[in-house]
Amino acid sequence: MAPWHVGLIGFGEVGGIFGRALAAQANVAGVCAWDVRFADDAAFRAQVPKPIMVTTGCAALCERATLIISAVTAANTLAAAVETAASIRPGAFFLDLNSASPGAKQQAGRAIEAAGAHYVEAGVMTSVPPYGIRVPMLLGGSYAAALGPALAALGMDAKPVSERIGIASAIKMSRSILIKGLEAIVIESFTNARRYGVEDHMLPTLDETFPGIDWQRLGGYLFSRVAQHGKRRAEEMREAARTVEETGIAPIASRAIADKQQWVAQLAQAGAFDGVSECDGWRAYADRVIQHTT
Repeated sequence: MAPWHVGLIGFGEVGGIFGRALAAQANVAGVCAWDVRFADDAAFRAQVPKPIMVTTGCAALCERATLIISAVTAANTLAAAVETAASIRPGAFFLDLNSASPGAKQQAGRAIEAAGAHYVEAGVMTSVPPYGIRVPMLLGGSYAAALGPALAALGMDAKPVSERIGIASAIKMSRSILIKGLEAIVIESFTNARRYGVEDHMLPTLDETFPGIDWQRLGGYLFSRVAQHGKRRAEEMREAARTVEETGIAPIASRAIADKQQWVAQLAQAGAFDGVSECDGWRAYADRVIQHTT
């Protein structure tokens, strides 16, 4: 394929990682970006590194881009697609990285395809930062098989799994229920044990039941991830709850997980975890939770 003109919708952690990596690719003619925060946050806008071009809006980005990558928050998945559909070039590709329900992805796909462009959903199957642009992704949609090799040539690990939009998302969301649920359960269980002063009795029982897991280390990692990204995780879990609800099953656990993630996010926003990092261990996080809630 001819060199891509890449447009990034959303320039948070994921958008920044993909933007920097793609700007260095030989088969990329240029990278431009748009984020709603650019409009009124000059400091945030100034963080976009060269040669990535900051555009004046979604429409300006669509004028240039032959491959648009959407990396917004889960709650804005459909809105970003609808706005893009108003200006996207016919024949352009729209790669949706967002963690949204199959129903939301299908609606987004219809909007993009009605504009004459090609929608491909991506289920990002693990945390992006350790892998960067090589993060494992599952692709879905009628153009997934066509786009997959092109993404591989750009350095991505993208595997087509279905011609149906929503299948990759269903895989991603089903996994998220377990991963984010484990985070929520560990935070509640470990903090509760810490509050009662029984962690030295409780944790050895976990080691005995699950001898392959280092619970001390895992606890620190899970606490740190939720403290840092709880708001985003809560949004993703609301989409996971929608995914369950779309099947007719009551998303009781998924909603509770979203609530716990949001609760931790609110503590983080209030400064509860300032100065604490993963290397301090889970007890440091639990102590801050206890300090700010009792």
